[in-house]
Amino acid sequence: MTPQIKVTKEGIDLPDYAVHGTPVSEDSARSSKAIEIKTPEQIDTLRKVCKLGREVLDIAGKAIKVGATADDIDKIVFKACMDRDCYPSPLNYRGFPKSVCVSVNEVICHGIPDIRPLVDGDIVNLDVTVFKDGMHADLNETFLVGNVDDDSRNLVQTAYESLRAAVASVMPGQLYRDLGGLIDKVARKNKCSVVTSYCGHGIGTLFHTAPNVPHYKRNKAVGVMKPGHVFTIEPMINRGRPSDETWPDDWTSVTRDGKRSAQFEHTMLVTENGVEILTARIGAPTNAMPEYNEADFQR
Repeated sequence: MTPQIKVTKEGIDLPDYAVHGTPVSEDSARSSKAIEIKTPEQIDTLRKVCKLGREVLDIAGKAIKVGATADDIDKIVFKACMDRDCYPSPLNYRGFPKSVCVSVNEVICHGIPDIRPLVDGDIVNLDVTVFKDGMHADLNETFLVGNVDDDSRNLVQTAYESLRAAVASVMPGQLYRDLGGLIDKVARKNKCSVVTSYCGHGIGTLFHTAPNVPHYKRNKAVGVMKPGHVFTIEPMINRGRPSDETWPDDWTSVTRDGKRSAQFEHTMLVTENGVEILTARIGAPTNAMPEYNEADFQR
């Protein structure tokens, strides 16, 4: 699939892969496990960019309804980014052809927006990342379309609660490898499983960088949290087994057993006393995720 590079607005800050598809800076840093401590100036920029990313996701989330297509949502995300002088980070990242990942039902992540209409009972994950002033901000949420079955509602809540449990433990001195056990505990309690093929990641000037943040227990993640670290946690929770496979488009990851998957994600900063959720919902606390409220995600 050929990426459609359509950023024509003057003054938009472009990441190094926007035209050619190769994130040169990210690839050159791949061998390093050093976790950057952000400067106060970088943190201020990240706060602003994360707020813009939240605005884009909220706008796109309101467009989810029966009959809407993922391609419709992609266009809405692109326009919302342009309105805010942001670049949609997924666009042409390693050749990804759209501005947002839209993952429906059994799609775990990296769904390429298409023209299939959403139907009553679907669950839909929107994964938004924006780039502005040299910084990326990454977040995602899963939405319920119409009359969703109880099993899927439980799955979505489990995905939310697994992220919430991990975020609650973020503080200086915490080992990155310990987050996976907290996530796994929530998933198992609700008879779900954790995808092991993808992980959270450091973020800032690079879309993906150190640390790697696995979501499963008994992982070998390297690193201890320190004030100034900025990273994502984004557990992918399956109703069935954790096994996944990738479609021939080389992007779309789906559950191997065809059962549904759900996910939530935040970008966060380790502070001197705990955590600041940079992509928190407008009006929500930034030092902890609120209790799950299904109405926030019902469409």
